[in-house]
Amino acid sequence: MPKRASTSPTRRVSVDQSIKRLREQVAHLSPFLTNNSPSAGLEQFDQATERLISDLFGETSEKLESYEMAQLGESSSFVNVLEEAQEGGVRDREHEGLHLRRRMLESCIAELEARRATEAKKSNAGSELVIGPRIEDYMMSEIRSVEATATLKEAGRLMQEWKVGSLLVATADEYVGVITDTDLAREVVAKGLDPSKTLVKAAMRKPLITIESDQPILEAVRLMKGKATRHLVVTDQGEIIGVISVSNILQYYSGVL
Repeated sequence: MPKRASTSPTRRVSVDQSIKRLREQVAHLSPFLTNNSPSAGLEQFDQATERLISDLFGETSEKLESYEMAQLGESSSFVNVLEEAQEGGVRDREHEGLHLRRRMLESCIAELEARRATEAKKSNAGSELVIGPRIEDYMMSEIRSVEATATLKEAGRLMQEWKVGSLLVATADEYVGVITDTDLAREVVAKGLDPSKTLVKAAMRKPLITIESDQPILEAVRLMKGKATRHLVVTDQGEIIGVISVSNILQYYSGVL
C-alpha cells in the first residue's frame, strides 16, 4: 500500500474525538488556576486553545471570538460579565480570566455533546445503532516504520525506543507488511534465527490488514479475532493514517479517555 504524503489531508474528526481534545485542554488549564504566577506559559496555552477552537468550530465562529474576549477579562454571549476588579486585585483579575477560559471550553464541550445527541436521534429507525467511539478516537496516528531490508535486531531496537508493539514495514515507496514484537519472539527465539543477520522482510506479516477509521471499536475487535492479529492498519478512504492495537482497544473497554 502506498505511503501517505508527509502532510495528511484534512479529514473529518469525530464528535467524540473533538470532545476528548477539549477535555484534555481543560485539564491542561488546571495547573494555571493553582499557580501563584498563572501568566507563566499562558500565552502558549491560549495559542493552542485558539487553534483547537478554530479547527473544531471555524476561524470566524462565535466560540473563538468569545475565547479571545475571555483572555481580556471581558464577557460574551456565553459568559457572565466580569465585575470591575478592586484596586490591587491584579491576581484576582488574572484568575477570573482563567475561570472565564474554562467556562468557554466547557461551553464548547456542551455544544458538541448536544450535537452528538442530535446525531444519534437522527439515526434511521430500525438500523443498528453503534454505541461508543470509533477507531479514529483510539488509534495511534503517528506511524512508526522500519525498512524491509533492516535486520530484526534493528526492528527490536526501534520498538523499544518508540515503546510500540509493531512497526509498518516499508520499501522506497510503499508499506508492504507489519512486524510485531510477537513476530520477533517467534522468529528469533522459536526458530533460533540470528537477529543481527535476518532481515525484517523475512519475518514480516503480509499483506496489510486494514480497517477504515470511521468504523466502531467493535469492528476492530471482530477483525482482529477473525484474522488472528493484535494490530490493524487504519485507513481513511484507503490512505494509511495510523495503527490500532489491542492495547488501544483496552483503553476504551477499561473506560480510560
